[in-house]
Amino acid sequence: MAKIYVASSWRNTYYPEVVARLKEAGHEVYDFRNPPHGGNGFRWTDIDENAPNWDFSQYADGLYHPKAERQFQADWEALNWADTCVLVLPCGRSAHTEAGWMKGAGRKTIVYIPKMEEPELMYKLFDAVVNSIDGILQQLAEPAQSADLLDAAVWMTYQDISDGMPKYQALLLNNLTEEYYDRHIERVLNRFPTPPDSF
Repeated sequence: MAKIYVASSWRNTYYPEVVARLKEAGHEVYDFRNPPHGGNGFRWTDIDENAPNWDFSQYADGLYHPKAERQFQADWEALNWADTCVLVLPCGRSAHTEAGWMKGAGRKTIVYIPKMEEPELMYKLFDAVVNSIDGILQQLAEPAQSADLLDAAVWMTYQDISDGMPKYQALLLNNLTEEYYDRHIERVLNRFPTPPDSF
């Protein structure tokens, strides 16, 4: 089962059903509207009712408000915990930033379009674009997960280096860049202290 970060908007009416269906299917799901630290998530108006009308300096200060810091930390920890992202449209800048980070980190990223909007070319960067929750579940059921394959390559590179192979040679053998390996090795070792049977 997957560990899923659902990226979306407070205004998205499809979000609750997506979270519920994923949990019913047995997946672990991070719900930003009900974060682990309690409460009902974060809105800028929690800091200031006039936040939608802030100028830049007010926004820059607001980024470091304790409530903003607390929610950012919860979301950041969840992004690092998850192995899959589901981007639920319609949504805004934060959700797309989260989905882009997840894909860049090698995690499986699925775009869900419950109601067709204008076409978007760059969604081709992601692993799948679907128009139903059943489509999300089908994608999650596929045995070959790009994130798992990349994690396997990182783990095998680590093992090869531990066995005495020069780092550059291990990276070449496992088709990784040094930058990608260095960025992900700590997370992969925390996820897999020993190589899982699927590797």
